[in-house]
Amino acid sequence: MATDTTRQTSSGQASSGPAGPAEIKAIPARHPWRWVATGVVLVLVAMLVNSLLTNPRYRWEIVARYLFDGTVLHGLLLTLEFTAIAMAIGIALGVVLAVMRGSPNRVLAWTSGAYIWFFRGTPLLVQLIFWFNLSALYPVIGVGVPFGPTFATLDANVLITPFIAGVLGLALNEGAYMAEIVRAGIMSIPKGQIEAASSLGMSRAMTMRKIILPQAMRVIIPPTGNNTIAMLKTSSLISMLAIPELLYSVQIIYGRNFQTIPLLIVASIWYLLATSILTALQTRIERRFSSGSDAGASYGSRLRRNLFSRRQTVSGEAR
Repeated sequence: MATDTTRQTSSGQASSGPAGPAEIKAIPARHPWRWVATGVVLVLVAMLVNSLLTNPRYRWEIVARYLFDGTVLHGLLLTLEFTAIAMAIGIALGVVLAVMRGSPNRVLAWTSGAYIWFFRGTPLLVQLIFWFNLSALYPVIGVGVPFGPTFATLDANVLITPFIAGVLGLALNEGAYMAEIVRAGIMSIPKGQIEAASSLGMSRAMTMRKIILPQAMRVIIPPTGNNTIAMLKTSSLISMLAIPELLYSVQIIYGRNFQTIPLLIVASIWYLLATSILTALQTRIERRFSSGSDAGASYGSRLRRNLFSRRQTVSGEAR
């Protein structure tokens, strides 16, 4: 037997009708430790800013004087040149090594694996010094047939200049890391696509060039961008070869005026600016290759899409 309940309205009058669900009052969870952590961070940031502005030993006037100095700018350009050349060679070499690593030919696969093992297993600084002193091991570099006649000989001291030694050290080391990045991108593609391409009569090289690598770029691009940024900073190691890149340029200056900290701040500012630009370019390239997925969309576009869908939902409920 259905019964009606008597409810008290806001005007104090009783009304009869079926009892509705009890009103639930949502109480947001409290997070006091978040506020504590925020306060600690703000205090530390304020202390840092105060130190930067009030400590006269930073010598900001020296920083401003040498920020656009010709020697510093020339070193910056040389750093960017080393980064571009080493990454171009490293990427090309990494693609070749990754394809060799996945080859059914055991000699090619083992050769690629040995190369990656060696160049990833030894420090980059050791490799740079080794290439710089290659003439101590091979005073004369010959070109010819193994165990046969030599067609041409080159003086290693003339051939391996500090610039060439720096490029070889950076590029060959980067090729080993890029090989693993490219291999990971290739392995992310389902094997069914390779089998489908083979059934259509496509060669392995054409399948790799037309089907596998274009799809693998979505996996390859982010770590490649990270490696490019790392290469920009790692190129400072070639200062050990007396190459006047950015770090060595400021070392030359503070070796004369003994303003070590201000000149290191100058180098840090240019490194930060260059890495920020590379980060922005990396983000744009990632969006370009991830245009078909929501992950590649910018925050603004995702926000506008969410607001538009929310507006449509509200309009539908109003009808």
